[in-house]
Amino acid sequence: MPAEKPTSTMRSLERAIDVLEVLDRTHQAVRLSDIARQAGLPVATTQRILNVLEARGRVERDATGYRPGIGMIFGAHAYLTTSPLLVAAHPVLADLAAETGLTASLFRRHDRSRIVLARSPGKRPLRYELPVGERLPLHLGAGKVLLAHMEAPEVDALLDEIGDHVLASGAGVSPDQLRDELGRIRERGFSEARNEREPGMASIAAALPAPGDGPHVAVQVAGLIDDIPPDRVEALGVEVRRAAYAITRRLA
Repeated sequence: MPAEKPTSTMRSLERAIDVLEVLDRTHQAVRLSDIARQAGLPVATTQRILNVLEARGRVERDATGYRPGIGMIFGAHAYLTTSPLLVAAHPVLADLAAETGLTASLFRRHDRSRIVLARSPGKRPLRYELPVGERLPLHLGAGKVLLAHMEAPEVDALLDEIGDHVLASGAGVSPDQLRDELGRIRERGFSEARNEREPGMASIAAALPAPGDGPHVAVQVAGLIDDIPPDRVEALGVEVRRAAYAITRRLA
């Protein structure tokens, strides 16, 4: 019996994380039954977990359901203020934004998404709000530079799931077309996006060099289409690659 206790404890922890991840994926309150279904747990078990999380401020509840609680901010703040990656990146992003006049951002891959970790505003504000912590796709914008360096089976699985997709411009993209673009990104060392995730916006991104299983972090500059004309793309590609290497050197 004593040997089973750690296993039971770890399973309880995993279930609590499963519940939090369900809430993390939504942008609105979620009903108990829906949380249980998405987490693959019995309703009674889910209720017990939510009660504990609510008591610790990690979950909040109202008449419409459950959502992440204010206690989740504490962990996020601790990460943002102690992460060596972010400590290294902040001054580099500020310099990149000042030099290019564009908004500079840092993203990190998590599963099949990329997460906004830091931003430094450019001369002109972007047309949309993109807060730190926002989860974005890998097959659009700066995500492509991370997708380009993933293992082939991972890429194939993601592209099979996405299938044909439509950009913000209205243009359609097939999996084969995206595969071809990923090859060009590997050759150039940076990605370019226009009217992909947001209409009227453009971006250039480069991945931080990384050993082992490939890059997980990318630097991006973004602005209005007019801010990134075709004759500026190569120079901006150089700038984002320099920034990526600068962050890597500061981490060494």
